[in-house]
Amino acid sequence: MINITIIALGKLKESYWKEAEAEYIKRLTPEAKIEIIELKEESFDEKSNKEVIKQKEAEKIKKALEKTKDSYIITLDSTGSELTSTKLAEQISNITMKQYSNITFIVGGPLGLDKSIKEKSNLIFSLSHLTFPHQMVRTILLEQIYRSIMILGGRKYHY
Repeated sequence: MINITIIALGKLKESYWKEAEAEYIKRLTPEAKIEIIELKEESFDEKSNKEVIKQKEAEKIKKALEKTKDSYIITLDSTGSELTSTKLAEQISNITMKQYSNITFIVGGPLGLDKSIKEKSNLIFSLSHLTFPHQMVRTILLEQIYRSIMILGGRKYHY
């Protein structure tokens, strides 16, 4: 069984995102242990120094990473390469073959991630060239993790 941790800045506020997340966690439970670590976003406005905000959020992420020792770190970032669902499944397979049983995904907040988090990452990828609300990204990520596991298991979820 694979252990997957998702470190995410911000909480899911709307019930429909919470329900979607719960559904994918339920679907994944037979195949993976999923832990979601929600971190409080820093408040900001137009006058705020966005780099300082990202550095403060990075410190929170680094502290959360201490709980995920020996984990392969995958960061979602708009600057990362795009993967198909099949390629993500291959990446997960390769990671688990390299003696990693723990994978940690990092989802940043509205301002993105500080470079220090990207430097700690083993892999950086983007879900799309499109921009999504970070609450939606959590659901999309869980769906893609589920799809990857179905692909790796040879199940008929992905065509």
